[in-house]
Amino acid sequence: MEADWEFEVGPDAAGLAPPVIEAAWAGFIDLQCAPEQAGDLPEADLLPGLAEALMKLNAMASPVWTSKCDIWPQLEAGNFDPDELDAPPGCTAHAMGGYIDLLPRKVRQWTVPEMAADECKRVCGLLRAVPLRCCRADLVIRRAYLSADPAHEEISGLGVTAYLTSCGAYAAEAVRTLQDALVALTDAFVSTRR
Repeated sequence: MEADWEFEVGPDAAGLAPPVIEAAWAGFIDLQCAPEQAGDLPEADLLPGLAEALMKLNAMASPVWTSKCDIWPQLEAGNFDPDELDAPPGCTAHAMGGYIDLLPRKVRQWTVPEMAADECKRVCGLLRAVPLRCCRADLVIRRAYLSADPAHEEISGLGVTAYLTSCGAYAAEAVRTLQDALVALTDAFVSTRR
């Protein structure tokens, strides 16, 4: 499986600030407290296995929790690079993708960019060892507002937006590959630490 990571924490060349992960956004559902609601998310209807992945990522044993996700059931040809997905000829007729915003379970877990980078490097290493073609994961380290409880003071720190992209000769292949990539990503984040 192809995997890479990057920082998006400072302004770009034009001085524009990158997106920030916000835990307490208007539609936030705290899956740490109510994991059974993962199956009720509209995104879960678009990708079988998403609800199970969200429950694992939000479990007490997980070092991360999720604040937001989305699935794009159809990507246009210009929105992905077949070479970056390790896709053989004829396997790019259908593509899909999505993302999950991941936040550290412990506030001090990713206090400096190097800590988040080390985690992303670890996860990418695990993903690259997965024998899966026609997909990739891109982990983007971003600034984050970590408090999901509006009654508490807002805490800022770092989070990771995990983008997944897959393709296939048929729509069902793209779905199956994205499901497999999601399982690999989930397992990599919740796997036992070094």
